[in-house]
Amino acid sequence: MDVHPLRAFLAVADELHFGRAAERLHVAQPPLSRTIKQLERELGTRLFDRSTRSVSLTASGLALLAPAREVLDAVRRAEGAVRSAVDGEVGLVRISFAGLSTHRIVAQLARSVRSRHPGITLQLSSQNFAQPAMRKVVDGETDVALGRWDVVPSAVHAKVVARDRLVVAVPDTHPFATARSLSIGDLAGEPFVSLPPHEGAVLPDRLRRLAHRHGFVPDVVQLAPDTQTALALVGAEVGCHLTLRSVARDATDPHVAFVEVDEKLDDDASDVHLRAAWRRADSDAALRTVLDALLELPSQE
Repeated sequence: MDVHPLRAFLAVADELHFGRAAERLHVAQPPLSRTIKQLERELGTRLFDRSTRSVSLTASGLALLAPAREVLDAVRRAEGAVRSAVDGEVGLVRISFAGLSTHRIVAQLARSVRSRHPGITLQLSSQNFAQPAMRKVVDGETDVALGRWDVVPSAVHAKVVARDRLVVAVPDTHPFATARSLSIGDLAGEPFVSLPPHEGAVLPDRLRRLAHRHGFVPDVVQLAPDTQTALALVGAEVGCHLTLRSVARDATDPHVAFVEVDEKLDDDASDVHLRAAWRRADSDAALRTVLDALLELPSQE
């Protein structure tokens, strides 16, 4: 956008002297005079009364002052907005997150982005399970997903943002309620509350695999639609529930105790770390800014 003629006009209008205006604009006086004459031809009116001794604004020149300043202000704002977008300081980033265990890190991320990058808007979407969040990333319906996955599509990049580990939630009346740690084998024959065994669901998979390592099939007496419901059922003494340390950290039910699972396996069955996932081909600058903020958050372990 060529706003040079308006800048030239305002410089002459401020100085009321072509020589001083030319010095201010770092141009020679003859090109400046030609620019003003061309602007007058385009507008069909004189903007300045010139004499050998003075320069003054005409009525048309006075009328142009305010609109010219408004145009230049708008251009500066537009240029600033574009620079901010290029620098990743303005934009919309859609984030899908799965499960109670992600709530704390999402809140920390929102606080960090709001304080350090106020031009970026976060659109948050909560999912009960991680697989729907991953599908939204693949389909381009969200920019970042937070969850736990054993398999990540080739078009998606995933990185650990918070390390986690398995714990077992038991009723506070359970014999293991005061234990420091236990093995899944210690719970053979115990009733379990489980999340639905959807494809890719990490916690039901870990319960099945770890129980198999110890030679038993877990007795799942109740399926819960989400972690909060599962913990409520544990508090009601329906059964035990395999969950995460990050869930235990924020749990408030006094009737539920959490005991760490002491399992050292070679096939990564104990890997339940929280990951961020995004499309490899996505080069949006605001997304990169949010990812940097996410990766800079204090350790959640």
